[in-house]
Amino acid sequence: MTELTDNEGMQLSSGIAAFEAKEFRRAWQMLEPLSDQGLADAQYRCAIMIQNGLGVIARPSAAAKLMQSAAEQNLGLAQHSLGVMYLFGEGVEQDANKAIHWLELAGESGLAGAWSTLGMMFMEGQGVEKDVDRARKLYAKAGFNPDEFS
Repeated sequence: MTELTDNEGMQLSSGIAAFEAKEFRRAWQMLEPLSDQGLADAQYRCAIMIQNGLGVIARPSAAAKLMQSAAEQNLGLAQHSLGVMYLFGEGVEQDANKAIHWLELAGESGLAGAWSTLGMMFMEGQGVEKDVDRARKLYAKAGFNPDEFS
């Protein structure tokens, strides 16, 4: 989906506002049609709602599919969320390599939290071989003082 009509733009803004206000049933009603049209911002929020059963029945695998679609449209928040889903096997088969892939893309899009999550993976050896040096570099990318981690 490329251009939003004025009505769709208002619907997206209202849906996001409802989502942020934790009015999930209302958010779902507004965002789900836009998600079905392939709009990444709507897909991301619908995926969160489906993943966590917020205003709808929890369906982790359906959440992962929506999150993947939004992530493939270069939405950094979706890339980060999808990476975490792969890290912990939430709605997808646990896969550290896919987690790293999506978290790196999210980090490159400007999300410091993605670098921090990757740093934690390597610091703790979570799904990967423990690598303190790599973890420290990733924490530095996240804006932390790498000397705090050893």
